[in-house]
Amino acid sequence: MVTRRRVLTILAGVAALPVVGARAATTIQNWRGLALGADARIILDHPDAQRLIGGAVEEIRRLEGIFSLYRVDSQLSVLNRQAVLHAPAFEMVELLSTCAVLNERTAGAFDPSVQTLWSLYANSHSRGAAPSAAQISQALEKTGWHHVQFSPAKVAFKRAGVQLTLNGVAQGFIADKIADYFRANGVQNVLVDTGEIAAVGFAPDGGPWKIGFNNAAMATLPLSNGAIATSAPLGTVFDAVAKAGHILDPRTGIPGAQWAEVTVISSSGAEADGLSTAFSLMSRPAIELAKGSAQVFLSPA
Repeated sequence: MVTRRRVLTILAGVAALPVVGARAATTIQNWRGLALGADARIILDHPDAQRLIGGAVEEIRRLEGIFSLYRVDSQLSVLNRQAVLHAPAFEMVELLSTCAVLNERTAGAFDPSVQTLWSLYANSHSRGAAPSAAQISQALEKTGWHHVQFSPAKVAFKRAGVQLTLNGVAQGFIADKIADYFRANGVQNVLVDTGEIAAVGFAPDGGPWKIGFNNAAMATLPLSNGAIATSAPLGTVFDAVAKAGHILDPRTGIPGAQWAEVTVISSSGAEADGLSTAFSLMSRPAIELAKGSAQVFLSPA
């Protein structure tokens, strides 16, 4: 199974915080679990923290039921099997709308329709060989955002064999939604990590949340009322020699590695997540044109 190397770490003196369920005199709670198969974490300082975190975890599970590639009953899995999804959840339509904007903004570098291509690479390398040029060409015929149509009534593929993966954007989207859940419940300070990170307010020490990186060359970054996402093309690989990275260019069908790591800070976790994925495939001038108000940090390959 292809696994993902964690790049972001949470600093700011939170390592010793109590885990939910442990006895402690503090209102700070530190939940750890999983979201879309990634390590997840919520750090909350609130007198009703355990109840609020319980509600957040329920919301994570509900959203996994929409976006998970690995739950056979998720809306995404149903769509990929049947090429149509009737009465999609509002969040599915919302995220696909975000994907459409990101696809146009990045000139096609961000494209969730790469799942057929991704499966080809995973299956080929599991048998010990890279896919052939002919196989890649065939998969590219089933790749392209123009094959996807969606509305509040249904999502459908215009061509047989098209499949979506939302792994390059859904973790950030879920971080946004969980942050919104806490805000709606009056929470002023919380950190949500669902594979990508959304920060509301400030850390327990009163300063910004501090986000560190496994890459020692990258500085620690402060984060408050924003979101951060990082993509590392070779952080997850298909092959034994670690040269075929997991971020595939939907325009060429080839693994892309313009940068060793790309980190994006934005007001939106979904935007940060999607842009960090796309920017891994893009030149610096193209990134400058597409980044808008986002902050971008590039580590050369």
